[in-house]
Amino acid sequence: MRATVTVPGSKSITNRALLLAALAGTGGTVRGALRSRDTDLMVGALRALGVPIAGRGDDLEVAAHDGLHAGATVDCGLAGTVMRFVPPLAALAHGPVRFDGDERARQRPMSAVLGALRALGCRVEGDALPFVLHGVRGRPGGEVWIDASGSSQFVSGLLLSAAGYDGGITVHHDGPPVPSRPHIEMTVRMLTDRGVEVDTDGATWWTVAPGPVAGGDHDVEPDLSNATVFLAAAAVTAGRVTVPGWPRRTTQAGDAIRPLLARMGCTVDLHERGLTVSGPARLTGVDTDLRDVGELTPTVAALAALAGGPSRLRGIAHLRGHETDRLAALATEIGALGGDVREAPDGLEIHPRPLRGDPGRPWRAYADHRMATAGAILGLVVPGVAVDDIAATTKTMPRFPASWSAMLAGGAG
Repeated sequence: MRATVTVPGSKSITNRALLLAALAGTGGTVRGALRSRDTDLMVGALRALGVPIAGRGDDLEVAAHDGLHAGATVDCGLAGTVMRFVPPLAALAHGPVRFDGDERARQRPMSAVLGALRALGCRVEGDALPFVLHGVRGRPGGEVWIDASGSSQFVSGLLLSAAGYDGGITVHHDGPPVPSRPHIEMTVRMLTDRGVEVDTDGATWWTVAPGPVAGGDHDVEPDLSNATVFLAAAAVTAGRVTVPGWPRRTTQAGDAIRPLLARMGCTVDLHERGLTVSGPARLTGVDTDLRDVGELTPTVAALAALAGGPSRLRGIAHLRGHETDRLAALATEIGALGGDVREAPDGLEIHPRPLRGDPGRPWRAYADHRMATAGAILGLVVPGVAVDDIAATTKTMPRFPASWSAMLAGGAG
C-alpha cells in the first residue's frame, strides 16, 4: 500500500480558536477549521451564548458582538472540549445557562471545573451533566485549587476564559501528575499568541492575567492525532503513507507518534512536503509512558497487538473517563479477537497472539471515534474484523470512511 492522505484541521486547535475569538468579541476567521460533530457542537454552544458564527467550507467567521447572553441551553454531545471549556465562558454571561449532552457524557467527570467555578463565586446547580450555571458579568476571578489528574481539559477550560475575569485566574493543581500536558501547552501558546499574559511552572500552577484578548484570524494545523491512524495503516501492512503539511514545530500531542513508530521499527521521514512512514516486515513491541499523549493509546494498542513481542502502555489510567472506558474496551475487543491484553492499574499489557475476527461479533466502537479507528487498523490484517459503528468517527473526522477507502486504493484521500 502506497498512498498520500490529507487530514482535516485539528479539533483541539479549532475549538480553542473559536472560544478565544468569541471571548475577544472583535471578530475573526478560523481558517482550515475542522468541520465535525465536536466542532459543530462548539459552534452551537457559542451561538447559544449570542456569538454570531458563519461557516463557509472549512472557514468559520466569528463576528464581532457586544457581549455574551444567557438564557440558553448548550448541547455538549460527547465533546469534552465543549463540556469543560464553555462553562467558564458562560459564567461571564448574565443569567442561567443549562448544559446537557449525550448519555455517556453525563458519566464523564466534571467536578473539577464546576468546583472551581463555585470557588470563583458562580452558582451552579448540579455536579455533572445536566447542570445549570448562573452567569454574572464582571466576575472577580481569583485562585482555585483543583485535582486535574483526570483530564488536562480541566486546566485548559479555566485558562481559556480567565482573561475575561476582572482579576484573571490562577489555577493550582493538587494531585497526581496532570495527563496530556501538551494540550495545556497548546492552550498557553494560543493565549499568548493573542496577547494574553500567562505565567506557569508548566506542571502545577498557571496564572492568566486579566485583559483584552486580541481578535483576528487563525490558521488551523492538520489534526496530527487523526493522522496517526493512516500512518498506523502503513506500519501494519509494510506499506508507505504520506501526510502532507505535517508541521515541523507544534504543540499537538499527535506529533509523538513519530518517535513511537520509529521505536516500533518503522522508517519515519519528516520532509518539506510532510511526513512519510514506511512499515517494517514486523513491528517491535514497546514499553512506553503515554500519560502526555493518551489519545494515541487506541492506535498504539492496535499496533502492539500485531507486534512481534509484548508491549506495556503506562500512565493512562485517566482513559477510563474518556468517551468510554478505553482501557476496558481495548482489552475486551482485542481479547475477542484472541489477543492477550491485561489491564494494569495505569495501563495495558499486551502479549501478541494470532488474531481472527468472529463474523458474528463485530469490533465494538462504543460510540468512541478512536475505538472505531483502532478496529479499522486491525481489520487491515486480521481476517473477519468489521467495525460495528464506523460512523463514530464523525466526532472528529467526518470523511474518515472515504479517506480510508482512498488510501487502500493507493490514491490521495
